[in-house]
Amino acid sequence: MGRAFEVRKVAMGKTAAKKAKLYAKYGKEIYMAAKTGLPDPDLNVNLKRVIERAKKDQVSAEVIKRAIDKAKGGSDEHYTEARYEGFGPGNSLIIVECLTDNVTRTIAEVRNCFTKTNGKLGVTGSVVHQFNHQAVITVPNLTEDDALEILVLNDVDVVDIEADEEGVTVLGDAQAFQQIKQAFLDHNENTEFITEEIVWLPMMEVELKADEKELFDKLMNMLEDLDDVQEIYHNLK
Repeated sequence: MGRAFEVRKVAMGKTAAKKAKLYAKYGKEIYMAAKTGLPDPDLNVNLKRVIERAKKDQVSAEVIKRAIDKAKGGSDEHYTEARYEGFGPGNSLIIVECLTDNVTRTIAEVRNCFTKTNGKLGVTGSVVHQFNHQAVITVPNLTEDDALEILVLNDVDVVDIEADEEGVTVLGDAQAFQQIKQAFLDHNENTEFITEEIVWLPMMEVELKADEKELFDKLMNMLEDLDDVQEIYHNLK
């Protein structure tokens, strides 16, 4: 299915099948992006990126507008970004990214998920060093040579370029996300990206035994059910 498909599989926190959770997830992200910057996507790059992702995941225009209006209205509601790192069943490594209005509650809930599935919550830095924080952008209707030429002409450094039936997927440092995207937009302002995300990709993947995989799936389901969880990344093959 190609690299783009695999990347989206890794981001297990995306619960498109659970519409209410999906809307709440993006509502928080859009609200915070608008509140911490300008509530105008034309003037706020971070807000624009979140809105574009929300639209790709079929979040309604009303949900997006409501979140921005809430930020414009001067709401004192505030969410804190929190990242938790843990060791799951077998040799699985997991990163859980959250937006929370109560860090004490959230860490207790996340820890409980690990404890009940024979896992363990680690300290900051215990897992993340086994992942690369990368921009992942998939562009349709281009060959690998086309993509390389565009990037070279725009003096953009990337980690890897892979072509498949979907198009060309470019992997780069997270900080280079906007630069990579803009290079393709400068080439064709009407480009519609298949994938445009910043994710944690594992340096090495592992396989689990059947009983470990069962516990791992239980852990994923428990984490996904938590309201504060935004994204989940792991190193399972």
